[in-house]
Amino acid sequence: MIKIVSVLTVLTTVGLTGVNAAEQPNVVVFLFDDLRPELGCYGNNQIKTPNIDALATDGVMFTKAYCQQAICAPSRMSLLTGLRPETIGIYDLFTPLRSVHKEMVTMPQFFKENGYTTVSVGKVYHHSSDDKESWSIHFPKEKNDWLNPENMAIIDSLVKAGDTRNGPAFECADVDDDAYADGRVARNAVETLRKIKNEKFMMVVGLSKPHLPFNSPRKYWDLYNRDDFQVPSRETPKGMYRLALSKWGELRKYYGIPPEGLLDDDKTRELIHGYYACVSYMDAQMARVMKALEELDLRKNTIVILMSDHGWKLGEYGAWCKHTNFELDVNVPMIISRETGYKARVTNAKTNALVENIDIFPTIAEACGLQPKNIDGKSILPVVDNPGIEWDRGAYSLYPRGRKIMGCTCTDGEWRYTEWRDSDTQEVQVAELYRYVEDNHIDSDNYSGDPVYKEVEERMKKLMEKQYPRNRPSFYSDEE
Repeated sequence: MIKIVSVLTVLTTVGLTGVNAAEQPNVVVFLFDDLRPELGCYGNNQIKTPNIDALATDGVMFTKAYCQQAICAPSRMSLLTGLRPETIGIYDLFTPLRSVHKEMVTMPQFFKENGYTTVSVGKVYHHSSDDKESWSIHFPKEKNDWLNPENMAIIDSLVKAGDTRNGPAFECADVDDDAYADGRVARNAVETLRKIKNEKFMMVVGLSKPHLPFNSPRKYWDLYNRDDFQVPSRETPKGMYRLALSKWGELRKYYGIPPEGLLDDDKTRELIHGYYACVSYMDAQMARVMKALEELDLRKNTIVILMSDHGWKLGEYGAWCKHTNFELDVNVPMIISRETGYKARVTNAKTNALVENIDIFPTIAEACGLQPKNIDGKSILPVVDNPGIEWDRGAYSLYPRGRKIMGCTCTDGEWRYTEWRDSDTQEVQVAELYRYVEDNHIDSDNYSGDPVYKEVEERMKKLMEKQYPRNRPSFYSDEE
């Protein structure tokens, strides 16, 4: 077990002894896309996120929370089922959950069967129609939008030329918040809260930013001076496995991005500026929903969670996007704030307990006096109610490189150990051992095989074996 860090203000806590139907809280989950812990409450003094920061002071902030795969579809399926990607068996972006698994009990399905009105607003599953029947109210995600006439003209010319690229990677339009899709997500969430305020509900608000394209109203761009952004180091770790980094094809698909090679400093700063502007835009949309909870007198009986499906790279290693096992891609922000009417809630606390996105489903279930079965995650409510307790020694993620190679990784909060295995035989082809350098957001050189770190590597190997034993079956089913 590891010991948890700073509890800034902790009220007296007691264990949850049972919740009857009348006492069951509501649940609101803010699910961001591609949001790394680049927030004021996580120590970034440059970014403007006052509302997320306020939520952090009203709950418990997790500094060592991890997704199970750094790509949208599998990550979201995982957190919405409480199951690891290897349990689900889907690792790609294109396969909907219900196209393979009709029988899996998902989080919205579970809550709906237990008397909750379940609401999906915006991007929740990657595939908008996936598991649609499990939602009592379902607003599908909207497509990426460009509003500036010059960008619309570019998109039109691409279509006419048969060019499959997306529009520009960022946009700054002088419009109000609802002109872009996420403003309408916030509006729909607020309007729905007004309609269901007398019902017991579980709502997931899926905010699609700061995912590409970095499009947001001008006022959020104006919060920043582009010259203030530092261009990160483009150096890659020595001894890094040749497939450890992706070729960031997601960004390459946008107009104005070179098809190969590194981005220059000006383009790098433009993209960082756009990312920050989108984060501030999302912060404002979350605030609209939180304000509605307060005005409707719902906050006193609503547990609120902020989380992301995975992290993102902003030019570190000369790379972008996610799709790796590096800390920047698998470490995610997570804030859990108990309902204000909970007599023993903890506020203004920070913990480095190792937790995972698959833990959210059982956590909110326990808070509501429910207990789902046959899931991989476990409730972290004990940490929420007592951030000083000891917790797990490791957190786990994976990422495939084609059908034949699976990258399995684990972290103890300081060290990250990765094995690139044959997906079928579990034979280790390459191992990596990194130490996360927090000051510049990159991992160290690969120390695997270095005699100086032999004891660390042996310890991390044993930690890896707990989740990914060498005698485990193939990562792919026999049918594939």
